[in-house]
Amino acid sequence: MAIKKLLFASLLICSMIQSSHGATKERLFTDLEKGSLEITATPSRTGEGVVLAAGIDKLSITWKVSSTATKEPEFKTIKVKLCYAPVSQVDRPWRKTHNELFKDKSCPHKISSFSYDPTVKTAQSFDYTLERDIPTGTYYVRAYAVDAIDHEVAFGQSTNEAKTTNLFSVQAISGRHKSLDIASVCFSVFSVVALVVFFVNEKRKAKIEQSR
Repeated sequence: MAIKKLLFASLLICSMIQSSHGATKERLFTDLEKGSLEITATPSRTGEGVVLAAGIDKLSITWKVSSTATKEPEFKTIKVKLCYAPVSQVDRPWRKTHNELFKDKSCPHKISSFSYDPTVKTAQSFDYTLERDIPTGTYYVRAYAVDAIDHEVAFGQSTNEAKTTNLFSVQAISGRHKSLDIASVCFSVFSVVALVVFFVNEKRKAKIEQSR
């Protein structure tokens, strides 16, 4: 009897988990209110051909709720993310855009998350230093408005709908240091010299043996 109750409880819990996941999977990007958040991202260095350095350069991010937002009463949290532009998604399925939000991989880099205060009506700004682990690529910034049950209900982004304007490029940290490169070169030179000396000594020994 106890085993049957345990099995029933397990099945009930699994069913609840699946239902919860099912609800999450039904969340679609196209269902979100578009343009509810007005957001801009200004790099610390601008100009044609400028590439920002991960771990060094910054973004000045400004956002506010649009006057046309109809879902503002549902806003509880604002989540700001760094997203890949289409040019940096080509041949990279791990960065692919999906309409189903739980599958979407286009905005994996968290910038900030904070509670929404409906009494603040003016634009708010903050600076964000590009994380050291940001991959090389072209990016834009997107902000999601999230409700009390952590569901996205609206969004805004720093680029147009086609994701072709106001983009910026980032160069990742290579992971190598100049001192390591110098040490590597010195070791290579030492290895070559040691090899030459070895062969010269071996040749000289061979000649001495022959002369005897």
